[in-house]
Amino acid sequence: MNNISYMTAGRRKNAVARVKVSEGDGKILVNGKTLDEYFGGLERLKKIVLKPFNIWENVKNYDFYVSVNGGGVSGQAGAICHGLARTILKLDELSKSVLKKEGLLTRDPRMVERKKPGRPKARKRFQFSKR
Repeated sequence: MNNISYMTAGRRKNAVARVKVSEGDGKILVNGKTLDEYFGGLERLKKIVLKPFNIWENVKNYDFYVSVNGGGVSGQAGAICHGLARTILKLDELSKSVLKKEGLLTRDPRMVERKKPGRPKARKRFQFSKR
């Protein structure tokens, strides 16, 4: 790894992604694997992860090293997207308005609702029996 310029974090649900960036040739490694290896055939999730790069053109000048843990693959994809957007913001302040307009800088606050006592899930109820 060359000199690390910035380190940022992105979050979604229970997933946390830490993004390190260094000068390089535009590769993205997630937990030591490429995007194709990490997300497999889930094209929808790869599209979510690469959303910030559709806006920003200087991707080819930097390497992104992502460490992600917690949550499921969907939450991890959202966390990586959030972390990459925040990293791009640090690299290029002029892209803030475009990233903000696309909603990439805002952390998605939706979380799983807690389970309530006397219920099988958060809102589901046991079957009512009249007799």
